[in-house]
Amino acid sequence: MRIVVVGGSGRIGSALVAHLRAAGHEAVPASPSTGVDTLTGAGVAAAVAGAQVVVDVSNSPSFADADVMEFFTTSTRTLLDAARAAGVEHYVALSIVGTDTLPDSGYLRAKTAQEELITASGLPFTIVRATQFYEFIDPIADSATVDGVVTLPEADFQPVAAADISALLADVVVGEPAGVFDIAGPDRRPFAEFVRAALTARGDTRTVTSAPDAEYFGTRLQRGSLVPAGEARLLPTGFEEWLEA
Repeated sequence: MRIVVVGGSGRIGSALVAHLRAAGHEAVPASPSTGVDTLTGAGVAAAVAGAQVVVDVSNSPSFADADVMEFFTTSTRTLLDAARAAGVEHYVALSIVGTDTLPDSGYLRAKTAQEELITASGLPFTIVRATQFYEFIDPIADSATVDGVVTLPEADFQPVAAADISALLADVVVGEPAGVFDIAGPDRRPFAEFVRAALTARGDTRTVTSAPDAEYFGTRLQRGSLVPAGEARLLPTGFEEWLEA
């Protein structure tokens, strides 16, 4: 099976390409580094030609509100047009749990717009909504640090291992289109508990606390904003196991 992985040089994409190739598929990484630019359209039609599946795990190079909206809407339209022209049978995208519940977040507004374009495209699709990665805990802590104190929202957190996501996607892309579903890690706890444990494991002495008015990258959260509201597929790697590894 020919599978084009847009964003195939990134953390999730490169691991997904490796999984698919190991299973005997023709997995084609597509990104600006391989001559494929989804914003300008350069190289997109040639990359998608003959593909049965297109997978989009790309990300915006800028997180400014206008830039990220421009990236996800333009890129997604370009890919959907090319996929329709090529007769692609399955369009897969990686998204985020809670995209449509946090309209104050410019990034999540852009991901919501991406999802809406895919669902309205007429193509058979799967959108996998993931919780935050374990690997993002340190950058999250850094963004919330002032004078050596990490102040986090009083919200629940249920992060997931990036390696588990790549492995799941390797199964999803060769399966039947499944619509939209959520995935998460097996452990749900208050946000601050995960961050405190991760920093302690690295010998980081910053104080970690939580506050009702603390923001997550400029956005106020409710208790359940970052975790699945209903059923979700729970991936296997627990937080302590990931920390030890």
